[in-house]
Formats: sequence, structure tokens, C-alpha cells
Amino acid sequence: MLAILLATAWLLWSGFLKPVILMFGALSVVLVLITSHRMHFFDTDFFALRFTSRLFRFWLWLAREIVRSSLDVTRAVLNPRLPIKPTVVEFDAHCEHPVDQTILGNSITLTPGTLTLSIEETHFTVHALTEEGARDIAEGEMDRRVSGLRRS
Repeated sequence: MLAILLATAWLLWSGFLKPVILMFGALSVVLVLITSHRMHFFDTDFFALRFTSRLFRFWLWLAREIVRSSLDVTRAVLNPRLPIKPTVVEFDAHCEHPVDQTILGNSITLTPGTLTLSIEETHFTVHALTEEGARDIAEGEMDRRVSGLRRS
């Protein structure tokens, strides 16, 4: 399965179908597979996050949040009064697994107007451009959704 995923990604990103290039692509896929196997990369629970409908729903929700935040930041920046009030908010996340914490931190940073400053165990420090953005982060909806990804 991983070989098919890697080969498909390589073909889509390279866009070249010349025999020599295809050979290099196949060699790259084989090297990644061998290296992953020798490192026991997929033997740990590191990749326990399953590709389920829950993950796709999260991606759709995150895309909607990114668009919504983009519009909010655009409105704030284009407003002549510039109604921004940079705020730092701290919260303890429900995510305990490092992969979940990474997903949460990156999701916060992907959302315009917010930036994850630090993650220490389950304690997050986030910078928000507006008080509303800080309030949205502190309410914990994103934390709840990321925590829910790992449920079986």
C-alpha cells in the first residue's frame, strides 16, 4: 500500500514519463521502502492515526476554519481603524500523543491570525492577532477535534 502511495505521489509531483526518470522514481520508492522497513518505522504506534472518514471530516472542517480566519484577518487589516489586539493565550490540550500535539500545533499555525509559539507536554502557548482569535483557540474546538481523530 505504501509503495502505491509513494509511486503515485512521485508520478504526480514529477510529471515526467521518460523511461530513465521512471526508473529513478521506482528506485526512490524502493529505497524509501527498504529504509522504512529497516528502521521499523511503521512498527510503532507513531502512525496509529487511521485514515478514516473522521480524518477527512477534520480536513474539511480545518479548511473551512482557514477560510473563515483568512476573511476575519483580511477584514481586520483592511479596516481603517485596524481593530487588532495581539494576544497570547495559554491552554492545556487534551492531546497527549506527540503526533496529535503536532497536528494541533500545525493546525493552529495554519489558521491565519494564529501562531503556535510553544508546546511543552500538553501545554500550548499561542499568539493570536485578535481577541476573537484567542477566544476561539481557548474554547478548545480544534483541540477536541484533533483529540477525536485517534478514537477507534
